[in-house]
Amino acid sequence: MPAQIANLYRYPVKGLSPEPLSEVSLGVGATFPADRRYAIENGPSGFDPRAPGWLPKAHFLMLMRNERLAGLQTHFDDDTNLLTIRKDGAVAVRGDLETAEGRAAIEQFFTANFVPELRGPPKILAAEGHSFSDVARKVVSIINLASLSVIEGLVDWSVHPLRFRANLYVTGWPAWHEFDLLEKTLAIGDVRLKVVKRIKRCAAVNVDPDTAMRDLEIPQTLERKLGHMDCGVYAEVIAPGTLRIGDEIAADEPSLV
Repeated sequence: MPAQIANLYRYPVKGLSPEPLSEVSLGVGATFPADRRYAIENGPSGFDPRAPGWLPKAHFLMLMRNERLAGLQTHFDDDTNLLTIRKDGAVAVRGDLETAEGRAAIEQFFTANFVPELRGPPKILAAEGHSFSDVARKVVSIINLASLSVIEGLVDWSVHPLRFRANLYVTGWPAWHEFDLLEKTLAIGDVRLKVVKRIKRCAAVNVDPDTAMRDLEIPQTLERKLGHMDCGVYAEVIAPGTLRIGDEIAADEPSLV
C-alpha cells in the first residue's frame, strides 16, 4: 500500500491540546495555519512582538515540565480568536486572544490553577506571522506510525500517537524510513515538503495525553536501546497546496517511493 496521510493536527497554543483537521492549506515557508500561534509565557522572557525572535520552550508553559496542561481540553476559533478551555469536561474559561480583556481572562485562569509551576505572571504572547515552534525555522512536523509501533515494543506499553504532537501522521512507511528522507522532497498532491531535520524527543512525550500522567521514559529508552532519542522529522514547505487525510505521499525521486 502507498504511504498516506493518516491524521492532520495543529496546536494553536503551545503546550495546549491539539485540534484535528480534515484538510489544511499550506503556503511556502509556512507552518500549518495558526500552529503554535500563541504561547503562555512563564515568567519574563524578553519576547518582543514588534521584533519577534525564536525562544527556547523553557520560557513557556509546556508539557516537558508542566504535564497538567494535558488535562485541559482546548479549542481555538479562527473567526473570533476565541480560546475555550475545558477542565474535567466543563468550560473553565473563554477569552478572545486578540483583546486585552480576553487575554487577561486566560492569564487569570493559569494564575489560579498553575501556581506551583509559575516563575512569574503568565502572559499570552503572539506576534504577526510568528510561530512558537521548538525550532527556529518554520516547519511541519511528521511522525511515521510504524516507528511508533516499534517504540511500543521497546517500552512494552501502548503509546498514544498524540504524545508526539505532530502536524502530519503517516501510514505505509517502514519503521524509521523517515530518517532516510533527510534533504529529500515529499510530493503530496501539489504540495512539496523538503525533509530538513530529525526530531530529538524531550520529556514531553512521556506524558499521556489522555491521563495527563508522566508514565513512560521514551527518550531514555530510545537512547538506551537505539543510541539516539529521535522520532519523527521536520519538513519545510517548498511548494504550496492543500493536504487532506488519505492523500498519498509519493516522492519527486523514484528511489524514494
